[in-house]
Amino acid sequence: MKHQDLKKEALELLKKMIETKSFSSEEEGTALLIESWFNDHEIPFKRDYNNIWATNKYFEKGKPTLLLNSHHDTVQPNKAYTKDPFKAIVEDGKLYGLGSNDAGGCLVSLIATFTHFYNQKDLKYNLVIVASAEEESSGPNGLNSMLDIIPHIDVAIVGEPTLMNLAVSEKGLVVFDAKVKGTPGHAAHPNDNNAIYNSIKVLKWFQDFKFDKSSEVLGDVKMTVTQIRAGVQHNAVPSEVELVIDVRVNDKYSNHEIVEILIEQSPCDEIIARGLRLNSSSISIEHELVQAGIAMGRTTYGSPTLSDQACLSCPSLKLGPGDSTRSHSADEFIYLEEIEEGIDIYINLLTSIF
Repeated sequence: MKHQDLKKEALELLKKMIETKSFSSEEEGTALLIESWFNDHEIPFKRDYNNIWATNKYFEKGKPTLLLNSHHDTVQPNKAYTKDPFKAIVEDGKLYGLGSNDAGGCLVSLIATFTHFYNQKDLKYNLVIVASAEEESSGPNGLNSMLDIIPHIDVAIVGEPTLMNLAVSEKGLVVFDAKVKGTPGHAAHPNDNNAIYNSIKVLKWFQDFKFDKSSEVLGDVKMTVTQIRAGVQHNAVPSEVELVIDVRVNDKYSNHEIVEILIEQSPCDEIIARGLRLNSSSISIEHELVQAGIAMGRTTYGSPTLSDQACLSCPSLKLGPGDSTRSHSADEFIYLEEIEEGIDIYINLLTSIF
């Protein structure tokens, strides 16, 4: 099938996806659209929950397997939208709509790429594509649930907006719930153990604390207090202040090590990690996928944002059309030419290693 035809069909699929609500765990409609693509192209597929997946026609045991993955769920639209987030609007070379940039453009480009290679014989790698659900919520029924179902994966391309540059590493994430305690009482009475005042020095500690090890690619671990809650009424001193801390982990620490450091050193009365599965990820700069991308003029960098790479244990490269700074923004958009370029680069990149 000609590249130009694939590009046109991919764009039409993206428009339909934008106009079909697909919040995390509610992706039934977009899953049906993706099924229709595979049916129209006579590609057998399977569906688990709202994850759609397929392998190339000449899949051979014994060959290494390359995963192509992106997601079709979206966040909720924010209140600053001036355009209808559920209407695919084309203006000045831009396609507007919720999920256009994150990550619909990536997904339809990868689907088009998989379709291009589906019928080809004697590929160096087997191909598996997973159009996954629940990425935005890190839910239990997303790509993480597919890893025991699909064939063993040796390397992956995860489609997220990177301006088609090569994100060769990605920070992990650990979220903590913490408490600062004090003595509850009536606001009219003396109290030198006010939990809210006690939290001032704790917040200052989180603001000033630096993890020792910095990464050449990912930089420092970034720790941010993102939520705070205390008190129920004006005349009552609360017994505790609740904090939420977001920690973006570089490749110099495991998530377990981050937990140990904060439990040992933070001045909180309690601090508990919500989970440890969202690890940092990377691929060697020497991997042939990366080297092929560099040869095509693409730059490498470390990504501060989280994706489904976090649930993969194999080497993985984050690469896709669109710009991460547009993700979750009002009036989200992707340039039409970015989708066309994305399909070309994906196909040329894989052709160079096949």
